[in-house]
Amino acid sequence: MRAIAGALLMCFALAGVATAQPTPPPGNGTFETAAPAENVVPESWAIHGQSTTTWQGNSSFPAAYSGANSLSSHANGRETFDATLFVGVRLWSGMEVWADPEVDQGFGLANTLGLAGFSSAEAYKVGNIHPYFRLQRLFGRQTIDLGGEAVAVDPDLNVLGGATTSNRIVITGGKLSAADIFDTNEFAHDPRSDFLNWSIVDTGSWDYAADAWGYTYGAAIEWYQDWWTIRAGLFDLSTVSNSTDLDPVFISQTQTNIELEERHLLFGQRGTLKLLFYLDRGRLGAYTDAVALARASGTVPNVSNVLNYRSKTGLSLNLGQKITDDIGVFARAGWSQGSIQAYDFTDVVNSFSAGTRVKGALWGREHDEFGFAVAVNASSRQSRQYFNAGGLGILVGDGQLPRASTEQIVETYYNIGITDGVVLTPDFQYIKNPAYSVNRGPVAIFAARFHVQF
Repeated sequence: MRAIAGALLMCFALAGVATAQPTPPPGNGTFETAAPAENVVPESWAIHGQSTTTWQGNSSFPAAYSGANSLSSHANGRETFDATLFVGVRLWSGMEVWADPEVDQGFGLANTLGLAGFSSAEAYKVGNIHPYFRLQRLFGRQTIDLGGEAVAVDPDLNVLGGATTSNRIVITGGKLSAADIFDTNEFAHDPRSDFLNWSIVDTGSWDYAADAWGYTYGAAIEWYQDWWTIRAGLFDLSTVSNSTDLDPVFISQTQTNIELEERHLLFGQRGTLKLLFYLDRGRLGAYTDAVALARASGTVPNVSNVLNYRSKTGLSLNLGQKITDDIGVFARAGWSQGSIQAYDFTDVVNSFSAGTRVKGALWGREHDEFGFAVAVNASSRQSRQYFNAGGLGILVGDGQLPRASTEQIVETYYNIGITDGVVLTPDFQYIKNPAYSVNRGPVAIFAARFHVQF
């Protein structure tokens, strides 16, 4: 705890934190609210900060076997701590530059292994007992107004307050997360303030380009027009699957994302529907090739032994809908090419999630919030054969998989608003068939999160 307290003080003087699911800059995919913008004075610069401490523990559960990438079947707990500064400056009209220095410390359960939909997006794939520093984001954003209704932009993390127009082009480039721009959802996208499970805050099957902390280099362009938006981006894949290093030759291994968004009113309440397509081009392995080589050589299959330059594709749908001013619902469904290895995110081929968030104003607690969601993750026939033969994925691999099924997740949380910007959250997850194995689990996972933001 002394190390955590020291890191908290250091972060607000120096830096912030690395997470597997980084906090997105608001304004992409949130419900825009038209507001009087005539007298808005644009911010020239801003500094914001946040700190999040999360403790998570799993119950003991039955397990017929365990392997290198298994969640421990014994009761245990882990904590993560992170803190971030968000430093932004406006260089000229419409142009913002942001730097997010970070400090993090801690570990996910079982070193962030054993669940395809991992239980904490505040846990990263790289754990350390001591706090360490990284500059996770350094990017610029140019907004070009094209006319239409004037819209006020509220100041927020990685967003300078000011004004824009409903019709506009936004160009973003530098070091950032692909999830800052794509697959965003107002009701499930930020593990520091809403759900924790990886396959609820993002589409589980979207194998987005990233290093082991969830960040990459790349650029995206967005065209907002009336009731629709089209966005496209190109991002750098890691050198090898699940690596801490990004490919130094940017055009060598890349991911292209294209997303179509429509905005609508349903019974007077705003909603969005998004269709995302992604294409990976890089040195990727096929599960069947790995299994065939292992059988011929009498070894355990490993996709890294059968790499070829090839493509991998995927699609997802993403819905966010307000029901009332205090109730919102969301749903995501995704598919990816199941014959090719999961590369940078997690071992999910098909995924579905849905849930709701309810503001505490309904029961007289303005700063409170309740959330409930379910998720179902599925593997492919080829990946099941690979795992049953002892192959390891990004997060899963129990050494065998004789009886496979979908991984089924239920998560609920309650944000207790202590004061403005200070929130304490109990969280509970129940996961059936962890890592797709009928012979392991189910497991109950408890968490407590303490979040401070200014």
